[in-house]
Amino acid sequence: MKVCTDACILGAWFAEKIPSYSLILDAGSGTGLLMFMLAQKSKAEIHGIEIDIDAYKQSKENIIENKLKDRMKIFPGDFRDYAFPEKYDFIISNPPFYQTSLWSPADKKNIAKHSKELKWEALIKAMDANLKLTGSFGVLLPYQGSEYFEELAVQNNFLLQEKLMVKQTPEHHYFRTILHFSRNKNSNPDVYELMILNEEGDYTNEFKELMKDYYLHL
Repeated sequence: MKVCTDACILGAWFAEKIPSYSLILDAGSGTGLLMFMLAQKSKAEIHGIEIDIDAYKQSKENIIENKLKDRMKIFPGDFRDYAFPEKYDFIISNPPFYQTSLWSPADKKNIAKHSKELKWEALIKAMDANLKLTGSFGVLLPYQGSEYFEELAVQNNFLLQEKLMVKQTPEHHYFRTILHFSRNKNSNPDVYELMILNEEGDYTNEFKELMKDYYLHL
């Protein structure tokens, strides 16, 4: 599973927002990208859970090789029904979301990119079950499906705190949305926009500022 730009944006966006959180979970952690990004900017204990056994094994290898390994842990299993030993202050997830796209011949890609294994309703209910009452969660979604996800979240007593809408260039429409939910009332959630490339095809200053601590070359 390749490292993609939008997943990097997700990690960088929340990495600066969680310094006070003591226990964090990456739901569907893959090979550990988001775990490492969050660990780089916080002192939190960070856990991950991954259903794909090969990705789980790779993430374990990555953690062993990482200098932050003492506060990182990975579980093999399904986020929807895993019995975690404790509840979390923050849960981050880059969930399957290509709900209507054509299926890939590779089943693992289908699980990673589609809603085959983890429906959004089940994702939100698992968030509710595994978050502390004061906890919050962040997700990366396709822009076109984000309003529906917001409705599902509200039905489960979560309220939007902030939203980041991402577009590739000035000519493109938004293609990804990052949403931050908690159980706190918020009548006026913050809304932001991020454009990856400018008219000349170079990274925008906003993108460079967000990613400067993670990209070797910008």
